[in-house]
Amino acid sequence: MAASGDGTGALSSSITDLMTSLAVIFILLLVASLNNAQQEGEQTRNAIVAALLRELQSFVVRGVEVETDPKDPLSLLVLVPEGLLEFALNDDRIPSGGVDFLGDFIPQLASATCSPRFRQELSSIVVEGHTDSTGGPAINLPLSQRRSMSVSKESLRILSMPGAESAADLSTCFLELLSASGRGSVEPILDANGQEDCARSRRVVFKIRVRSIEQKELKEILGGPAPALARGDGDERDRH
Repeated sequence: MAASGDGTGALSSSITDLMTSLAVIFILLLVASLNNAQQEGEQTRNAIVAALLRELQSFVVRGVEVETDPKDPLSLLVLVPEGLLEFALNDDRIPSGGVDFLGDFIPQLASATCSPRFRQELSSIVVEGHTDSTGGPAINLPLSQRRSMSVSKESLRILSMPGAESAADLSTCFLELLSASGRGSVEPILDANGQEDCARSRRVVFKIRVRSIEQKELKEILGGPAPALARGDGDERDRH
């Protein structure tokens, strides 16, 4: 009986060791897969950054910047020249210089992002509104949302103007990608001395997000654009 008990115990121990080994292998494979997916996403993002810089070259020389988002490996930021989309205190009206700039810039941005080259690689274009820190969250959050909505509405108005080349298709595509998000005062712009630059903090930026591997697979399965709930865009979606 003792021998039988020892045999059962040894078998149980072997099974436990086997299951532990399989679990470790599974975890290692999962980590490797996630790392590969992230690296592929970052490579796609970097390629899109370089390509967009070429597509928007006429605006780059005017001060537009396209850079990677340090807070999101799948996102890139499109920053307009200083002053154009900086809002007056407690105001959500686009400055006149910003309206003129958007009239030139948005058709080019939409043409680039909605082109066959990029459209299948992008998940969203978020218009992010920001405020300075002079007010509390109860004021800053809705104010930043109104700023982002002002730019979003103006962008769509520009794309829907009569006479624009492929206006209907371009406007529809851009709308499918577009969302507006108010960030309040959580990301202030600092000057060289580390102090907040209030004027520059009252701004709007464009955030373009690359479609993740999972989203690409879902799109292929569905045979069309991924539904809104599958976009995986985190907490930054107030879709309009």
